[in-house]
Amino acid sequence: MFKQSLMPLGAVLTLTVAAFFFLLLSGPPRTATEELLVSTAVDHAVEQIRLPLPPDSKVFVDTQYFDTDGVVQPKYTIAAVHDQLLRQGAHLVGERKDADVVVEMRSGAQSIDYSTFLVGIPSFPLPIPFTGTLTFPEIAFFKISRQTGVSKLALTGYSQKEGALTASTGPQYGESQRKAVMILFVSWTDSNLLPPKKPDDAAQ
Repeated sequence: MFKQSLMPLGAVLTLTVAAFFFLLLSGPPRTATEELLVSTAVDHAVEQIRLPLPPDSKVFVDTQYFDTDGVVQPKYTIAAVHDQLLRQGAHLVGERKDADVVVEMRSGAQSIDYSTFLVGIPSFPLPIPFTGTLTFPEIAFFKISRQTGVSKLALTGYSQKEGALTASTGPQYGESQRKAVMILFVSWTDSNLLPPKKPDDAAQ
């Protein structure tokens, strides 16, 4: 006779809770807005890079001194530098020995700063006897919250054979902004993270 074994209810609940916390903990470490803040700051820094190399130079990009500790999007930054060098006529090679010029990358900063200005009552914990602690909600008559993405990059090029300086960009800085404003119960945001929307054909 066939017998169907059912999982106990307690085990089902345990697995459900475990799956919930796994999904919660394995979610993206940063929001899309935070990633856009960093990548936009990188774009603005890379746009300023001008590395005057000899025409048709074979270039190897050395990233060993590009500090990835604390850098939010290192691969995006490296690819953006590749793109900029190619636009300026460099011929990228995958091996140092094949290069005429070695270009070293370095990063001085790449992260997000946060600041808030509030006119009102900030949120604070309120002890309740025999109950615990209740969080009193924030009451904002006027509030400005700013997120600023910052990137500092520099490139140095030198002869692969002789080791002599070929070109140097010096530090290049990029910045991005997102501002959220609240006046009483009305709020809006302003940023330079996305390009302006093009008008519809019907509106032209």
